[in-house]
Amino acid sequence: MKSYTVAELLSSETLVQEVIVKGWVRTFRANRFIALNDGSTIHNIQCVVDFENTNEDTLNRIGTGAAVSIKGELVESQGKGQKVEVQVNEITILGDADQEEVSKTILQPKRHTLEKLREQAHLRTRTNTFSAVMRLRSSLSFAIHKYFNDNGFYYMHTPIITASDAEGAGETFRVTTLDPQNPPLDEEGNVDYSKDFFGKETNLTVSGQLEAETYAMSLGKVYTFGPTFRAENSNTSRHLSEFWMIEPEVAFMDLAGNMDLAEDFMKSVLSYILEHNPDDLAFLEDRLIQEDKSKPQAERSEMTLIEKLRFVVDNNFKRVSYTEAIDILRNSKPNKKKKFKYLINEWGADLQSEHERFLVEKHFKCPVILFDYPANIKAFYMRLNEDEKTVRAMDILFPGIGEIVGGSQREERLDVLKEKMAALNIPEEELWWYLDLRKYGTAVHSGFGLGFERLVMFATGMSNIRDVIPYPRTPLNAEF
Repeated sequence: MKSYTVAELLSSETLVQEVIVKGWVRTFRANRFIALNDGSTIHNIQCVVDFENTNEDTLNRIGTGAAVSIKGELVESQGKGQKVEVQVNEITILGDADQEEVSKTILQPKRHTLEKLREQAHLRTRTNTFSAVMRLRSSLSFAIHKYFNDNGFYYMHTPIITASDAEGAGETFRVTTLDPQNPPLDEEGNVDYSKDFFGKETNLTVSGQLEAETYAMSLGKVYTFGPTFRAENSNTSRHLSEFWMIEPEVAFMDLAGNMDLAEDFMKSVLSYILEHNPDDLAFLEDRLIQEDKSKPQAERSEMTLIEKLRFVVDNNFKRVSYTEAIDILRNSKPNKKKKFKYLINEWGADLQSEHERFLVEKHFKCPVILFDYPANIKAFYMRLNEDEKTVRAMDILFPGIGEIVGGSQREERLDVLKEKMAALNIPEEELWWYLDLRKYGTAVHSGFGLGFERLVMFATGMSNIRDVIPYPRTPLNAEF
């Protein structure tokens, strides 16, 4: 006989049929009512036990956390809060859960802090909050692949072990098989990496962009979606040492096309979850509303979670040059009254989250794309404008978080790219293959990067990046 998921049963139109459902007990009340969940939905299904005709030993083993298989009739519910319930005919305990042990874990049905849940990350998807977050994460992953596949992109797997540091930040995790106690040394007394596994220094990738550019210049439209690593010692709510990046690269596309692509992409993936994950979004929205009630009025969110998603999906993104944005910020009330933590005094300043949020939430009241940034605050591969002061870079700013997407038209001119690399002391021999792209049929091309966990944070309303990835990797934390 077919086993049904809880989601299937709750949406079933056919009543008074015999069904089998398996899951974990959330609660067991009055020796009679089992709240059963199997992860297929935020909702539990109520299973009503005929305790007078059920073996006492079996009843004693039904407790929070236990895995059970239930056979019974799917009927219209007599109680409030659910449309259907299962009248239990037969119950099998698949896996016991010692209630004394359960009481020491987050499986205990009560409110737990997010810090406590992180300590038991292997169990936290048994809670409503984390099952909702991770179902949304899965839906967003699918929506991303669907969008690119539907729009003629090829999915490529860029290397995880690489010799390049695409961002030039130097915050990389080294990969080596050398003996840390007794590494081979060269004549100068430095570690001799020619004796290492790859014959040179290698590290975990910080970005797949440079490799994706090579494929775009032959396949036309490609994207990467994979893990990236930063050895940045930042213990903040916005940083991880291991995270996932989405990086499309497109040949023959300029900055305007790049902005069009990024806006269409963001609207598409957020529309997908609004359509396919309404229950999870409603639960997380309610969670945020309850959380807001304990905050001072000034710190409360102006929009609910679903309003925030609709704000992005339903509004055209405003396109503003960096120079224009600096003028707006310099003359803004918070800047003049010294309310900004970082005051804007001059052109060339690197914008902070508070400035980005002001532009989106207060000034334009819609998502914003800033473009043409000062060259000296952006990466070497970005296309230099004719003014030789700015580059064809763009950042997308969202409410609540500020920058979520960063991209640019790439520098396609060999001589200019060489000059920029020389100015930053990036050896040509290190990126000879990247320079080759500019020798054999160079062309305008563009792309952008999106940190997947930042997107999941925005879509779920979670305030800490550690709560939107299954097992967060942060400084001094590689548990699980």
